[in-house]
Amino acid sequence: MKTIYMVRHGESPYSEGTERTRGLTPKGMLDAQKVTEILKDEGIEAIISSPYTRAVLTLEGLAKHLNVEIETYEELRERHFGDDHAPMRDDDFMKAFEQSFLDFDFSLPGGESNKACQARAVAVLMKILHENQGEKIAIGTHGNVMTLMMNHFCSDYGWEFLNQTTKPDIYKMQFDNELGLIEVTRLWPIG
Repeated sequence: MKTIYMVRHGESPYSEGTERTRGLTPKGMLDAQKVTEILKDEGIEAIISSPYTRAVLTLEGLAKHLNVEIETYEELRERHFGDDHAPMRDDDFMKAFEQSFLDFDFSLPGGESNKACQARAVAVLMKILHENQGEKIAIGTHGNVMTLMMNHFCSDYGWEFLNQTTKPDIYKMQFDNELGLIEVTRLWPIG
């Protein structure tokens, strides 16, 4: 049995040009403490994260509590949606975002498709599962990337699933060597 805890990062203040470095809002910092409380007794042995600051900060308290280092993987970074110099209205962006779940090859100019993002994220997830046989691992990630990794194992995890997730959010995924993904449990409290 292998167990992965997918941890979507906490609330982060959006600021143009700070995709990699923006931190957490005060609410995001409080929620990161709740993430630690929820996961501290799960027997987690390794913490792996997107290199983006908001993902690392969401798991930093847990890492300190467990006395483990957070290992970052570039492949777990947020999906690059399009050219930074071609801003879009929010409603146009959301239509394009939804389209990317209807057609995994679709991307905005200069952007990454869901297919490409899923391929890079799943490749590193499979490496993590292989290298950490039997261990429980927390993975700090982003809503889109988390959904695409989960979608690789079960098509139920798509656009509607992504839209009901929260910041932060936690999903416990249990794998069996022969059967693959056997159970997903949401650990983050709703509401």
